[in-house]
Amino acid sequence: MITLPIAVALAASILGTSFLSGIFGMAGGMILMGILLAMMPLAAAMVLHGVTQMASNGWRAWLWRAHIQWRMVAWYAAGGVIAALAFFAAQVVPSKPVTFIVLGVLSFIGLLLPSRFAPNIVRRPDAVACGALCTALQFVAGVSGPIFDVFFVRSALDRKDIVATKAAIQTLGHFLKVAYFGQLLAAGTAEIAPIAMILAVSFAVAGTQLSRSVLDAISDAQFTSWSRGLIVTIASIYLVHGIVLLASEQELI
Repeated sequence: MITLPIAVALAASILGTSFLSGIFGMAGGMILMGILLAMMPLAAAMVLHGVTQMASNGWRAWLWRAHIQWRMVAWYAAGGVIAALAFFAAQVVPSKPVTFIVLGVLSFIGLLLPSRFAPNIVRRPDAVACGALCTALQFVAGVSGPIFDVFFVRSALDRKDIVATKAAIQTLGHFLKVAYFGQLLAAGTAEIAPIAMILAVSFAVAGTQLSRSVLDAISDAQFTSWSRGLIVTIASIYLVHGIVLLASEQELI
């Protein structure tokens, strides 16, 4: 069981982050991950985050289903499967500080590269690479951060194509994460209260539904400009956080 204040805080967090992600297809998941990690153990946070994001992205994909670019979803999925197989085979666990620093640095590089070199989800090799890279990051950090968004913000897709296609891709990615961390959760002592699952699904769908009118109202130019700003903000947070963690580890040596 969870207390009433925690239930209210959880519901408000899920509603707000799902609303934000419903507009831009980004940012909400990263914020929610931080909140959940502060409230519960790692495995439980990963599973509840995955369930919330599956509900939010799944509903968003349904709302904008006519705009999903299915070939890009397939190319991404191919890269994701390759990364998952390699990840399990190698059993590599990168340093978390280094992971955050790489997330931040690569995001800035992706934004600053000339158009002909910039990552673009429309190109098949780029979409496969996006799937491989982002799937690996999901297993390491729980989120793929602004790296995923960089592949979309430099494309020629309109805002609804971007939001719909990202939602379809992320639904698959979070399903894989729930399956992986669900096993760890079952093997441990932590658990998730049923009411938390109910709140996660219901408020994720509600927040996504509320965002639809905002996405309809803004222009493609506004969407691109604000998305780039969010990527810069999130990448900066990752970079600073990674440096702080790395410095903390060095002090302990």
